[in-house]
Amino acid sequence: MYMIIAGAGLVGSALARRLIDMGHDVVVIEMDKVVCEQLAAQTGAMVFQGSATDISVLEQAGAMKADVAVGTMQRDADNLAFSLLAKSYKIPRVIARLRDQRYEAAYKQAGVNTTIHIADVFVNQLILEIEDPHLQRVATFGGGRASIVVDTIPEGSAAHSLTVSQVATAESFPDKCIITGIYRPDTEEFLIPRGSAELLVGDRVFLVAEQPDLRKASKYLHKKSKG
Repeated sequence: MYMIIAGAGLVGSALARRLIDMGHDVVVIEMDKVVCEQLAAQTGAMVFQGSATDISVLEQAGAMKADVAVGTMQRDADNLAFSLLAKSYKIPRVIARLRDQRYEAAYKQAGVNTTIHIADVFVNQLILEIEDPHLQRVATFGGGRASIVVDTIPEGSAAHSLTVSQVATAESFPDKCIITGIYRPDTEEFLIPRGSAELLVGDRVFLVAEQPDLRKASKYLHKKSKG
């Protein structure tokens, strides 16, 4: 994916490094010339010096072709302005760092897909939002390496009507990912996932694993049925 990160502070720089390591095309916009030079030298990222709320800078950064825009700047007002401009370029997914909860409604009005509070395990949460926006993080542990997330079985999923045992032993389902619970909204049941329990469309499945395995598990659950 092609991504634009606004701001190269601690969060923006760490996020850029992680995304580049994962094979994404990353462009960073940062006001500070020295920070720009350091980040470019350390990561190989394309870094533009300037304001992320300047249309000419956004166009140089390739806003017209971006898949994801992430605002990690210090001020909510700056991230909000960046988000509005990103939406005007029809960037499909816009994520912003939220520092002051009073701005949350404004972000929603601006069409921001996800706001993440600075108190969260921020970089890991951003990675999850970028890679798998349908996953909802419940908790993290192990220094943020592993998470409990909730994924929903979509319409047409090949996992529909399979048992937990069948899913857990499937070749493309990661060995180190554990299904810890199933919530069935239709009946408001919470099921302890015994081996014979079936997964149904609409079920909210609780998964525990490290991030790479969570992505693999989600990919399996969202694979379409051939029938």
